[in-house]
Amino acid sequence: MSDEMEDLYQEVILDHNRRPANFRPMPDANRTIEADNPLCGDRLELFLRVEGDRIEDVSFLGSGCAISVASASMLTEHLKGATVADAEALFAAVHAVLTDEKATVDEERLGNLMALSGVRRYPMRVKCATLSWHALKAALASRRPDPVTTE
Repeated sequence: MSDEMEDLYQEVILDHNRRPANFRPMPDANRTIEADNPLCGDRLELFLRVEGDRIEDVSFLGSGCAISVASASMLTEHLKGATVADAEALFAAVHAVLTDEKATVDEERLGNLMALSGVRRYPMRVKCATLSWHALKAALASRRPDPVTTE
């Protein structure tokens, strides 16, 4: 990754940390899950309103490192209005970007989520970036999911 691209990606992460998208409770959520990363201190609550096979709304509350907050913020931007199948495919693509340096992904489809690709170089931070995504996966699999933890 070029230095210019890395600087751009870092700015995307910092911007989402400073001004996270969809950072709010959702009283009408029909799926809610808590998640934590005890190693780093990241904690979040993910709210989803799923109607049929579509994620009508998604938001989160929580605190943690810049990577964790930014990842959750970007998750909400990309999944509002998406189908459950699209969300599951996006989970797989983001997970691949974060864990497999040889992964082939559609960078155009991922858009600003590619900013998370640099996290792969810091294995201890991958859990920070994937926390909200694992929470999403659990929330889509069950109406009453158990809390998600990285431990």
